Amino acid sequence: MQEILQQLEQKREAARLGGGQKRIDAQHAKGKLTARERLEVLLDEGTFEEWDMFVEHRCSDFGMEASKIPGDGVVTGYGMINGRLVFVFSQDFTVFGGALSEAHAEKICKVMDQAMKVGAPVIGLNDSGGARIQEGVASLGGYAEVFQRNAMASGVIPQISMIMGPSAGGAVYSPAMTDFIFMVKDSSYMFVTGPEVVKTVTHEEVTAEELGGAVTHSTKSGVADLAFENDVEALLMLRRLYNYLPLNNREKAPVRPSGDPIDRKELSLDTLVPDNPNKAYDMKELILKTVDDGDFFEIQPHYAANIIVGFARMDGQTVGIVANQPLVLAGCLDIKSSIKAARFVRFCDAFSIPVVTFVDVPGFMPGTSQEYGGIIKHGAKLLYAYAECTVPKITVITRKAYGGAYDVMASKHLRGDVNLAWPNAEIAVMGAKGAVEIIFREEKKDPAKLAEREAEYKRRFANPFVAAERGYIDDVILPHETRKRICRSLVMLKDKKIENPWRKHGNIPL
Repeated sequence: MQEILQQLEQKREAARLGGGQKRIDAQHAKGKLTARERLEVLLDEGTFEEWDMFVEHRCSDFGMEASKIPGDGVVTGYGMINGRLVFVFSQDFTVFGGALSEAHAEKICKVMDQAMKVGAPVIGLNDSGGARIQEGVASLGGYAEVFQRNAMASGVIPQISMIMGPSAGGAVYSPAMTDFIFMVKDSSYMFVTGPEVVKTVTHEEVTAEELGGAVTHSTKSGVADLAFENDVEALLMLRRLYNYLPLNNREKAPVRPSGDPIDRKELSLDTLVPDNPNKAYDMKELILKTVDDGDFFEIQPHYAANIIVGFARMDGQTVGIVANQPLVLAGCLDIKSSIKAARFVRFCDAFSIPVVTFVDVPGFMPGTSQEYGGIIKHGAKLLYAYAECTVPKITVITRKAYGGAYDVMASKHLRGDVNLAWPNAEIAVMGAKGAVEIIFREEKKDPAKLAEREAEYKRRFANPFVAAERGYIDDVILPHETRKRICRSLVMLKDKKIENPWRKHGNIPL
């Protein structure tokens, strides 16, 4: 018995050391934590239960039978984040560069399968050089097994990827199918082909950071949701995001009571929107002054900044926020913002998180680049997402909602539950000046007459009352009442039930 216990402890020590102290030191020298250190930061102290510590690869080619390390380059198991269950895997770059083998993939699949059985999220801490070349097609098959589980878990349990090192080739597709991707600046990379291959094929010279670094993917490609300065900051922010999410699609997100009164009046909102319709204002100010305790977790803040998405709480309840941002492109909807918002709305709908939409949109972005890029199809993604969405939907129009963009932004016609407008809101096909120039084009040579027509158009249509008369707006409210009205609406909608027609799945315009 003593011999067995000694053998057990030796194997455990070998697994904890991974690729050895020298490689651990190299990891630290790069400013990176090890796979196990990351789990210590992410999870509540003392809650991690490790699985498959003793698993080893089965490859005997290229002398691999002489290089076996318990755990085989990935630490898997489950633990708690703020007392709530989560399944995790953390790739160990000190072991074969974190390369994925058949056994490595089996460990990941095992925790994903169990997560779906018990209904708990999966968080992957990715730090891998890709497929383990020595295993050939077996490692590729391992990736495909993980991909299949990503697809099956989508919309069932939240899936979050934290890229904390290289992620290249096939390794990028598993994170791409998860709900959120976080990256760490200067140490994490994602690309299908690396800089050397790019140079060989296209003759472009580009660094790994420029090609697939955290800043690139969080500002240009939109692949990553957030980029952080170091491992610790990234993991702590991941813990914060986790607090907003439900464990699975059958449970509600956790309610965290706040001392912020639901009937709090924010009088400064009465002067938020400038009198000059051409002057911008910051929609984030409205969000921060409306949600509980001014606490807003923004997703993709530096990508497609003309639309804002993120999580907050209203009366303790998690809500998803979608808002046009007048400070960027006047709040127009374009290709990138439509895709960004559509994916967020669909996540909220999948996990029963109510959607609150703040609208100030002049329309879709015009121009050949948008049309050639497929704004029709991409804009329809957001339309489809809102139309299919069955969670409580509350919409507040702050200044303007013009043209098709009015329809798209959670209008009453897309089964909006509560649609409100501020007194100075304008709901019309287009702005007064453009409308008059089309309707009264024969008078375009008479500026005085056109000005008179424009004033008349504004009197008749540049207000929320025409829409309110038809029931498209449920009420016209004072800006300082916004928080109270949203909180009351959420209480009213807490038991909302609505079903879409039976189907295998819809065909969203991808």
